[in-house]
Amino acid sequence: MTQPLFSHRKHWAARFGTAPFLPMSRAEMTALGWDACDVILVTGDAYLDHPSFGMALIGRMLEAQGYRVGIISQPDWHSADAFRALGQPTLYFGVTAGNMDSMVNRYTADRKVRSDDAYTAHAEPNKRPDRAVTVYAQRCREAYPGTPVIIGSIEASLRRIAHYDYWSDTVRRSVLPDSKADLLIFGNAERALLDVTHRLAKGEKIGDIRDLRGTGFMVPRDWKPDETWIEALSTELDTPGAIDTHVDPYAMSPSSPPPPRRRRKVPHPCASCRRPSASPRARNCARAP
Repeated sequence: MTQPLFSHRKHWAARFGTAPFLPMSRAEMTALGWDACDVILVTGDAYLDHPSFGMALIGRMLEAQGYRVGIISQPDWHSADAFRALGQPTLYFGVTAGNMDSMVNRYTADRKVRSDDAYTAHAEPNKRPDRAVTVYAQRCREAYPGTPVIIGSIEASLRRIAHYDYWSDTVRRSVLPDSKADLLIFGNAERALLDVTHRLAKGEKIGDIRDLRGTGFMVPRDWKPDETWIEALSTELDTPGAIDTHVDPYAMSPSSPPPPRRRRKVPHPCASCRRPSASPRARNCARAP
């Protein structure tokens, strides 16, 4: 079960204190006295140390728990070199496309490339790849093959299962097998991410973490956590059953009937409505702008 947010014992690296900014280079790590990062967050957004940017918020939350967190912001995805800039993390890579789905960020509804990027310095476009979660996770795996990779953000959350992809007009499979990530955390992931981080810090293998809510992972066919779990066909989950009458939220009590609706008589200003002899058609007023 997921624990409260600040119920964990802080990691030993809490002795380093709070960094002015999360480091983005080896020089900044050295200035903080770090020899390595515990967690490296890779994002498709520019790094702005403000809670409106998801990776800054997650990074500061992990730092408050005592972890050394580094940021790789908008790396060059054409090779794995940029993903080695901070060295190998002791725990895992955390990958996100940013505050927006990378395809929505890069293309208009007409599938034309946008001329600016609201989450990049000076609104410069083309600073992130298509399907950034998949590309970044693959590069992290290429840079350090033995390091766990955890993906998240709105792009991973909405693509965690088979989905219709507007840009290719096809049904694509989950982002998990394409990205080769070890774990996907969807939705509001703060508590689940903290649990994963603390458990990895205690020496637990990421392949053994299979009991957290809000996580997705690849398993063999017919796998179940234990024998008490049952399997249901996804095509039967939305079968409609009994439809209950909607409760009136404005009723004084659950048993009281809804009050009768009364129409308020509003006199029309036009002369035809005030004529007693006017025909029904003449009583219909249309006010032009």
